[in-house]
Amino acid sequence: MALLAASAPVLAQDYPARAIRVVLPFAPGGGTDILARVLSQRLQESFGQTVLVDNRAGAGGNIGAEIVTKSAPDGYALLFTTSALAANVTLYPKLSFDPRRDLIAVSQLGSVPALLTVHPSVPVKSVKDLVALSKATKGGLNFGSNGTGTSSHLAGAMFQQVTGAAMTHIPYKGAAPAVNALIGGETEMAFPGVNSAAPFLRAGKVRGIAVTTKARSSALPDVPTLDSIYPGFELANWFILFTPTATPAAIVTRLHGESIKAMQHPDMKSFMAREGADPVGSTPAEAAAFVAREVEKLGKIIKVAGVKAE
Repeated sequence: MALLAASAPVLAQDYPARAIRVVLPFAPGGGTDILARVLSQRLQESFGQTVLVDNRAGAGGNIGAEIVTKSAPDGYALLFTTSALAANVTLYPKLSFDPRRDLIAVSQLGSVPALLTVHPSVPVKSVKDLVALSKATKGGLNFGSNGTGTSSHLAGAMFQQVTGAAMTHIPYKGAAPAVNALIGGETEMAFPGVNSAAPFLRAGKVRGIAVTTKARSSALPDVPTLDSIYPGFELANWFILFTPTATPAAIVTRLHGESIKAMQHPDMKSFMAREGADPVGSTPAEAAAFVAREVEKLGKIIKVAGVKAE
């Protein structure tokens, strides 16, 4: 053990000696993909080694996550993913891995609040009024999401559980179709990420009622939080960098330090600001505790709502 401890600084200095692969368990082109590529470019500049983004979409993000959990714990296969990872523990009960057991969270880089949004024709301006209207409307109000089990769906499910609002879930295949349905009046309300909703909010095509995080969004500072009305309400889509369990502590420490450094780069700052993402930059211990809480919280929402993976 003493020899291992003594070799840790040397191991960190030698890492990385070859290209690093950042597995992104989603298709290219979305905001998460772009953020992963901006981060990878910053890491490449710091490490002096190639850092490649490898898109491995499928099964709600499980295919890419499983690839990393089965990779050698040497810091050369990383996972950059979202809150879908925590939700999938409950959505897919037969998963071959558990992120709490099989992955080390290097750092939570940021999070994007969801925005409780309504069509302009909905005659409400507050959360309480919206809940009252839903209960007074025959059949309740329709709320659209990016798909079953997504953060936008779970935000709506949590809202319904906390407030008792009368709502019917209508899943769409992605953020763009869900927002378009809201703009077109197919649905009365939705919980898109602030990055998806902000342009339409400014154009007056939708109305923002509240954000789903405890703190106000830096992108929409004038919009109140749901927590201020229903204490304890908190749900967001987050971004965390992971490495396989048993990765040497020296490498995890190096990855963490370089990730925090990358967050200070103007490119990272400007992109996160455009996307409405609030920076976090947690330690590995903080990130691990956060993931454990998210698995438990999202699991409860999914079970109560009876959500099943598509």
